Formats: sequence, structure tokens, C-alpha cells
Amino acid sequence: MCGIAGILGHEPLTNELLAKVLHNLAQRGPDAQQWQGWSPDFEPIDTNPHLALLHTRLSIRDLSSNANQPMSNQNGNIWLCYNGEVYGWEQDAAFLKQQGVIFKTHSDTEFILHAYEYWGLAGLIPRLRGMFALAILDLRSFSLYLLRDRMGLKPIIYHQSKKGFAFASTVRTLLPWLPKEAKSFSKIGIDAYLAHRYIPAPHTILQGVQRLENGHYLHYDFKNHALTKHAYWHPKPSEQHSLSDVLDESIRLRTVADRPVGLFLSGGVDSSVLAQRLRAVDFNNIQAFTARFLDSDLDESQRAEQLAQHLKLSQVSINIPTEIKEDFERIIADLDEPFADPSSFPLWYLSKAATQSVKVVLNGDGGDELFAGYKRYQQHKRSAWRSKWHLPGVKVKSIQRKGFSKLWNELTLNWVDAYSLRFSGFSIGQRMALQPSLVIPPHYWRMPTNMPPSIDTLLAIDQLNYLPEYILRKADLMTMAHGLEGRSPLLDQQFVQRVMGLSVQERFTQPPKKTLVDLANFPDQLNPLLQKKKGFNPPLQPWLDSDLKSYTYDLGEVLEILTNGQIIASPVNSLVGAYYQGKYDYAEQLLQLIILRVSLEQYDELK
Repeated sequence: MCGIAGILGHEPLTNELLAKVLHNLAQRGPDAQQWQGWSPDFEPIDTNPHLALLHTRLSIRDLSSNANQPMSNQNGNIWLCYNGEVYGWEQDAAFLKQQGVIFKTHSDTEFILHAYEYWGLAGLIPRLRGMFALAILDLRSFSLYLLRDRMGLKPIIYHQSKKGFAFASTVRTLLPWLPKEAKSFSKIGIDAYLAHRYIPAPHTILQGVQRLENGHYLHYDFKNHALTKHAYWHPKPSEQHSLSDVLDESIRLRTVADRPVGLFLSGGVDSSVLAQRLRAVDFNNIQAFTARFLDSDLDESQRAEQLAQHLKLSQVSINIPTEIKEDFERIIADLDEPFADPSSFPLWYLSKAATQSVKVVLNGDGGDELFAGYKRYQQHKRSAWRSKWHLPGVKVKSIQRKGFSKLWNELTLNWVDAYSLRFSGFSIGQRMALQPSLVIPPHYWRMPTNMPPSIDTLLAIDQLNYLPEYILRKADLMTMAHGLEGRSPLLDQQFVQRVMGLSVQERFTQPPKKTLVDLANFPDQLNPLLQKKKGFNPPLQPWLDSDLKSYTYDLGEVLEILTNGQIIASPVNSLVGAYYQGKYDYAEQLLQLIILRVSLEQYDELK
């Protein structure tokens, strides 16, 4: 797990600039930081290059400096800059060795490099099982390839303009180099954040920066400066092997590391199943970490402690602070862009504690998106009868969160588009009230094509948007903020396709995820299906009433200035007033506006 960046400038890149870029990546890779540069003629140089690859390393496989990056092949004409983990590559590496390829490390990085050289891009991609954001610089064809993994666990952002081409793991990484016009806040990015609580790919908070979608790669041609985007993966149902065998293999592969491995364990289904299956793969040397919310009905730590005791796992519960003032702005910075998932905060604290003991953690991300575990799937399915039918008419502009305006705005959308309102930040009417000069679309999601109104369609929407850009982005940013690698066994590409191959009765059970739980053989008193689902959100009201209250002073006026008038002050201040008058159902929306304020203020300072 690492941080990556690359810059192809039409003017020389100073060593001071490159040092700033590396500094912005450092927390993603605390074990080594270095860069490799080239002249306009692609000759290696170490001062003021025009082209540079930069890398910060978190060492997980092969801890020696031989595995540092950027890494080149023997001839120095192919270079790799890579973030992530690829699993199960050893058999292919053994084949390459039989063909005379010399390996100097036992790292997946070197395997990717040699596999590309031997099989080319088309032969490499099917051999990449895992999570990755990688850049391959091929000086033989004057090409740069940027690949993002199938499910979107690892990020890639990029920029192209007259100043050149650049990419990185985070938006803030490139701020020292970006041209001035690229640093302006994106109107789409701001509205997308209000709509979804995050900014879906390909958009970002900056006008001149884009995010590569999951399952895609970019090709940059140095000769004509042409940039093309390609989709390389569309999941297909599989019926090969049993579900338990595929899951066990996925878990086993993700326990391979040269540093200690842990598990994020809640009282929920997904992590509980992983904890139990760890015994099936004969991996007991693991420590479990659980978030404890003091004096909260959201706390699941007692369940997790009981399960760990039953499984004889070493387990520790981490108290999530009741005061957040000292860490709030640091957490917002670590989120990179405006991002308003309240569970980011406990995950940040949990990762901070876990990294003191381990450098790899397994997590249960993806179970709900594979087995339709969220209530919103069944809720929205009930109205599938209306399909493309919707009411004509003008949408209602109102800062009010509930009532007639919300229902009317939903009914003016077709069934697929209306799903975006099942998990939204601000409704369409609220966004219209906040941004009266902006034309407001229903959403900014990428949508599947030619699918009937069904739960499969809703899952496909989430796997294009909510999963990679919300759930997995949060996991990546909050773990990497502390130099910790998160691994997601339920999102292994082969497990995903095997789940898709299940019958409807097996996959979409009531209660949800029964098929997954059946793999774990829980005793009744520990069966997570018999417990109420609690989620992972902290209690917001105490934070908003104390530590964060100062951010609400003149919140509307500040946001109006920061967004150059896109958001106007009066509806913001009305919402603030409504919350402090006792309408506590506005808590998450108020937090969302506070996060937007702090994040944009930080960007203005960094520009």
C-alpha cells in the first residue's frame, strides 16, 4: 500500500516542487519516499526533470529496499509506480522464472513489472487479482498506462492541460504543480457533494482534476499528447467452485504479508463471518480491533468481544473519543476532498490505534452491496412497478427536508433516477434552494444500461458509484492516513462473480445475507442475523452542540464566499437555526455543510 504520482511537464520540474509532491504523499507510504526523473529526450536525470514518477512506500511484501519504487526492468525502458496488493501471483512468477526472467525480490511489484514486459497489457490485466492503482511507463512505445482495480479499492486522479499531464493518489498531492485555472472549485463537484455526500467519479472538487473510474485504464501517448480511456472489466456470474471455497481462498490470499495482520471486527455479519472463516484457513495469528462508542446505543463492541472470545481471537476495543475538536480539521484534510460519511471519524481513530500493532487489516467491506443487505434495496423495489413512469412538472424548491416537497421531487423522477434519493445528502429541492442559480440534475452517478427495474439494477448502480466512491474511498483514506493497509476479502473479483452466480433465492434472502452467515456456523447466541443491525456512525449531536458549533457561526456567509456565490447564505443559516431549535434530524446535513466549509478553506490555504 503506497502513494503514487507522476508529472509530465512542458517545463522543467524543480526538485523543490517534487519534494512538496512527495511530502503530500508521505503518510500513505511512511517507509520510503523517492522519485525518478527524465529529460525531454527520456534520459534519466536527477535534477529539474520534465518527467517524473514519484512513490511513497508502505512495505508489506519484501521489506528490503530492493522492492522500493519507482521500479524498472533490467533494460531501464519500462518503469512501474504502484499502489495496492496483488494476490496469488506466485504461480505466474514461477512460470516467468522458467522462461529465464530474473527476479531480485519476492514482491508483487516486481511480478507486475515482469508480467507486463512478457505478456503486455492485455496479458497482464487478467493476472491482476486484488486492488491496485498503477502506472506503467513504457519508454519503448512512449506510453503511460494508468490502471484502477475492478472494484475501485485504490484511487487514481489525473489532470491534462497545456501545462502537461499528471496523476496521483489524491487530489491534494498535485496542488503544488497544478495550473491556476485547474485549482478553481468545480460547480459540479460542489453540487455532487451536496447530492451524494461525496463526489462520484469522474468528478472531483477541482475544475481541472478528474478521477479514474473503477475497472478502467488510461493510455497517454507522449508523441501526440493523446489521452484515451478504456473499460476493461464487466463482472460475469460464475458457478465454479463452492461459495465457501472461493471465500476461503480470498481470505487466505489476504493473510499473506511480511508484517502483522489484523481484522476490523464489529458485531455485524460481514466481519463476523470473516473472523469465523479465518479458522477454516488455519490463520489464527491475528488481532481483532473493534470501535467502542461509549454511552451510545450504536455500540457493537460487546458483540464483537463475545465473538472474539468464542473464536479465541486476540481482540481489543478502541474507545472512540467523545470530543473531536483537536482532530477534526486533521481528519477533514485526510479525507482529501469534501466527504461526509460520519463513520469516517471512528474509522480514523480505529486505524490510528490499529497501526500501533499491525500494518495490514482485513475488513468486511462489500457484503451489503453483494447480498442486498441495506434496507433501501427492498424499500425502493416496492415502487419498481412504475419503471419509467414519472409525474411531469416543476420540482419543488425548499430547504425543508421532509414532507410534500420531498415526495413530489421523487415522483418527478423515473424509478432508476429516484433511487439516488434513497441515500442522499440534500434532496433535489434543498439543492435548488441552496444553489438557485444552478441547473440541478437528479444525480451525478454513472448508470448501468439496459437493465430492468430490479434489485440487480440497484446493486449495479451501487457497484459503479456508492461502493467505490463512498465505502471504499473512506476505507482507503482513513487507513492510509496512518500508514495502514486495508484488505477486503469479500471484494475479491472471483468471489464477487461467484456471488453473482448464485440463484436469486440464495443471494437475496430474508433476512439479508443468510447465505453468507450460513458459511460461518455461528452458535445461536452469536448469530449476527439475530441481532439488530446498528451501523458504524458516531453520535453527532454532542459534537455539533459543543466541539463543532463554532463552525456554524456565519456558516452561510462563509460558504457563499468560498463557492463564489454558488451556495447562498440564507437557506444555510435557516438550516443551522432549525437544528439548534431542536430539529435534530438535520444533524448529518449540518455536519455535511461544516465539512464542506473546512475542506474548501483548507484548499484555499493550500492553493
